[in-house]
Amino acid sequence: MNHFLYSLIIFAITQLSFAQSKQLSERAEISVLTIGPGTLLNDSFGHSGFRVKDPIKGIDFVFNYGIYDFNTPHFYLKFAQGKLNYLCGMNYYEDFYNAYISQNRSIKEQILNLNASEKQKLFDFLQNNIKPANRRYLYDFFYDNCATKIKDVANIALNNTIVFHKPEDFKDASFRTLINNNLNANSWGSFGINVALGSVIDRQAPAEDHMFLPENIYRFFEVATINNKPLVKDSRIIYTKIETPEATTFFTSPLFVFGILAIFILYITYKDKKTNKRSQWLDVILFSVTGIVGILLLLLWFATDHTGTHQNYNLLWAFAFNVFFVGQLVKPQPSVWFVKYLKLLVILLCLLTLHWIIGVQVFTIGLIPLLIALLVRYVYLTSISRES
Repeated sequence: MNHFLYSLIIFAITQLSFAQSKQLSERAEISVLTIGPGTLLNDSFGHSGFRVKDPIKGIDFVFNYGIYDFNTPHFYLKFAQGKLNYLCGMNYYEDFYNAYISQNRSIKEQILNLNASEKQKLFDFLQNNIKPANRRYLYDFFYDNCATKIKDVANIALNNTIVFHKPEDFKDASFRTLINNNLNANSWGSFGINVALGSVIDRQAPAEDHMFLPENIYRFFEVATINNKPLVKDSRIIYTKIETPEATTFFTSPLFVFGILAIFILYITYKDKKTNKRSQWLDVILFSVTGIVGILLLLLWFATDHTGTHQNYNLLWAFAFNVFFVGQLVKPQPSVWFVKYLKLLVILLCLLTLHWIIGVQVFTIGLIPLLIALLVRYVYLTSISRES
């Protein structure tokens, strides 16, 4: 059954229940659920939701802000542009629980220390949020996602009476560091994210902004207070992930693949130097690929609403103008000014290294072999073009 249609059916059924029992009883509890990471890239950062349980009224629902509607017109285009609306959804707790158990993902619960009036206010807010007219919101990975909604909704519904404190083991970190802490540094997911996101995420994240990650929602809620009392009155682990051996993926990892590619480029360059020739096909490929990647990065920066793709210094190696100079590479003798362009490419790679060293932007380790190979190739092209 279509996931969105299923959500609508659940929504309709639960609305009938709410029509009869919108007022919580004195035994009602509201808690925050924190789901651990899964195996897929989009599951790597976990998930969060509110649980509303009232045994007197027969209520046990989970509200979460991580649902997307595949029926949205131009879904993938809007996703790429950063203009996709996400939805507030509601599930029966049992279904929610079984779904994540089947994925072997940990589940932790924090029961909120709220009085009857505060519980009702939060519950009313959530009920209002799942109405068709209110359930959509413009998703932003860092500032408006399934985790930040937990913090924001709780604060708004409770009249901004929650005070968040830094956890004892809190460490200042950049947005990129917070992301990379949840990823294997030598994975394709990490590679793609670190190439696509710009230097804006290398600035230090304010303490409360750490809560764009579900695990940090858990940590900050543990020490938060409301009206000078602890926000969380009880925490428990509902399900612990069963650890399984991870398959060895080094031979398909970015570092290995680009290492092989770099060795190949260096080998061709060595052969060219020995014969005083130039393999035009290799240079056409390198200029075309780096130029196309550069254009895509520029589009992510200027043609989308993504906040994390701005000021991306990966453009120093993925130089978009390369695609316009492929014609020079197929000429028997490139123009004199082309040597200056090649020198510019060498300077750009040196600037990239400087940006990395001083912390303007952190780049993915999988790029290191390719960057070395590009530098060597550009230096060789400079020398042989000057001679010709």
